[in-house]
Amino acid sequence: MTAEPRLTPYARLPLAYHGRDVLHSTVDAFGRAHWLLRDSARRGDVYDALVLTIEDGRNRTTRLRSVHARFPRVDALPDGGFVVADARRQDGVDQVQVFDSSGHPSCAFDVGDAIEHLLTDETGDLWVGHFDEGVGSDPLCDPGLRCWSSVGESLWQYHQPPEAGWFLDCYALNVDRRCTWAYPYTDFPLLEVRNRRRARIRTTPVRGAKGVMVHGPRVALYGGYADDHDRLLLGTLTESAIEPVEETRLLRADGARSGRRRVVCRGPRLYVQEENAAEWTLFDIS
Repeated sequence: MTAEPRLTPYARLPLAYHGRDVLHSTVDAFGRAHWLLRDSARRGDVYDALVLTIEDGRNRTTRLRSVHARFPRVDALPDGGFVVADARRQDGVDQVQVFDSSGHPSCAFDVGDAIEHLLTDETGDLWVGHFDEGVGSDPLCDPGLRCWSSVGESLWQYHQPPEAGWFLDCYALNVDRRCTWAYPYTDFPLLEVRNRRRARIRTTPVRGAKGVMVHGPRVALYGGYADDHDRLLLGTLTESAIEPVEETRLLRADGARSGRRRVVCRGPRLYVQEENAAEWTLFDIS
């Protein structure tokens, strides 16, 4: 790689919606960008929210009725509906709400406290990775990574072999059409889950990454601790490890280094959103 790569613009929240609170935002399994919005003046434990979706440059909205998530995570379902989960469980309140394509609640269930990542796949199943305040203290999320159906049926959970180290926090999660990849603290292996079978484990050469991209034998890990927050490690998948090929930085579209940001990973693609949550940018290793 001759120069430090840059992110490219992908989707932007229209100016007409900038006066609303952005509760959460994501890019789904089909590449559609979504923002979960609430009017800034409206408060309360139960509220209506608006999902603004951008697909192929076109906008559409879906109003969700009676949302109760305090710290919401949102993603889309293939039938036009949405799932909203509260990152922190509330006593007596179902943590996950599923909404149909008209925005009406269709079912609700629990998946365990301390949700770090919520990503749906192309079939509508939910992959949930947890952070450390849930793992070890809540039976639903003790495995650290689980797959649920959109009606709350547990379909798969991670079973930890001794060689993988303790799964305490799901630092990075990538849900693609064929595979799910996870990168957990404490030992930071790369877990490969195909067809909801036993996870395959590979060692990695970096710690603290926040994003993982995979395309065939090519792999990239993005992020790290302190000044490595924008590190990009390019490597190759072997039978048991990621072999590093090159290390560089992934810059913003304007050539500057990034600040606080969050990421969503889908197969070879890394979507990055700066702290103001108004725009998604893209890096694609394919």
